[in-house]
Amino acid sequence: MEKNGKISIREGGPDDVPVILGMFDSAVEWLMAQGRTRQWGTTPWSENPRAVAMVTRYVTEGAPYIAEYDGVPAATLTLTDAPGEYLQPADEPERFIHILASDRRFKGLGTGAALLAHAAQETGRAGISLLRVDCYAGDDRKLVAFYERNGFIPTEPFTVPVGEDDWPGQVLARRVL
Repeated sequence: MEKNGKISIREGGPDDVPVILGMFDSAVEWLMAQGRTRQWGTTPWSENPRAVAMVTRYVTEGAPYIAEYDGVPAATLTLTDAPGEYLQPADEPERFIHILASDRRFKGLGTGAALLAHAAQETGRAGISLLRVDCYAGDDRKLVAFYERNGFIPTEPFTVPVGEDDWPGQVLARRVL
């Protein structure tokens, strides 16, 4: 991909679920090629009924956004008013980022950062000052570092029991007002 393409952000909706699942499939394939299977597993999300249901729920109940690179869907995230059920809500109004993913063909072109900036703008526009996200914190913590580069500060670590192993996570927060 050419680095000087145009990034635009649009509202998403239920019709985008197959595109979003394709982004996750691309990410799973990319992670597997690196031997990093703990984050999102080894099964393409489009073939995982639980993942399909989760993406569909967030997209229909939240505010999904799609970053397009030269008109092609490249990345996505969804904003809601609360974290997933495995975390405690904040003690103040918040917006929470869910299902941030990008099609790995667009890696390094700024689509994820553009979505995070858009989420911060939308949060502030709603008169809310707290924007939070959680992410996988295992392996080399590269994902945590990505959020830090985009203005988020790690707050609390957490774990989600997954079979015989725990999935290590990190909550991060950003003040937008």
